Amino acid sequence: MPTPLRIVIVGATSSIAEHCARLWAARAPTSFVLVARDADRAERIAADLRVRGATQASVLVGGFVGAEAIADTVRRASEAGPPDLVLIAHGTLPDQARCQDALDACEDALVVNGVSPAMFAEGFAAAMFARGAGTLVVVGSVAGDRGRRSNYAYGAAKGLVTRYVQGLQHRSAGTGVRVVLVKPGPTDTPMTAHLRGAGAKLAPVEDVARDIVEGAAKGRATVYAPGKWALIMMVIRHLPRVVFDRMNI
Repeated sequence: MPTPLRIVIVGATSSIAEHCARLWAARAPTSFVLVARDADRAERIAADLRVRGATQASVLVGGFVGAEAIADTVRRASEAGPPDLVLIAHGTLPDQARCQDALDACEDALVVNGVSPAMFAEGFAAAMFARGAGTLVVVGSVAGDRGRRSNYAYGAAKGLVTRYVQGLQHRSAGTGVRVVLVKPGPTDTPMTAHLRGAGAKLAPVEDVARDIVEGAAKGRATVYAPGKWALIMMVIRHLPRVVFDRMNI
């Protein structure tokens, strides 16, 4: 029997992460470490993965904010052996108006969606670079491609993730380490339920997860999910300011 693939998922209770895990469990013998804050929900996901064929699925309740807490979480997640693949998928969708009115909310949005994922990426990358192997997959967002009035606190955090991951990609050039940046568009998950209620067109989470898993397997530098967002965001990034400022987006 082949040695199971070791996968660590940070933010394992997110809908995108859960669907990625299901695909990985179905493709090859896989041992999962699910890092989450909600132990009960993570245990339910772990049980489901074992039914779907995972050789092992354990839950780790860890800290997501602060250098010491993140370093400890990374260490404990790697105790069973260095992971072959790490998916960093945690985050929240903050209320922009709240971020404008309360600096503590703004701080939370920036830390949870930007600083924390970047620090997790650095923490897991250290061991991968030391052994010259591993795949690091970090979920950013199309929101990080250009600041917009409707969600610039979230967008700024994801912009930080984009630049940080690009730096890791440059560092990984010529090594056996692969670093993949994922930029989902609006996706049908519990986090975006209020957008669905407002009539927004959202991508099925199953399709987004499939794009992520396939992009990770190919070691692609950047994965827009769905792929149409690569063209959409290229247009938005290059719109002249005089045109962009007239848009209510």
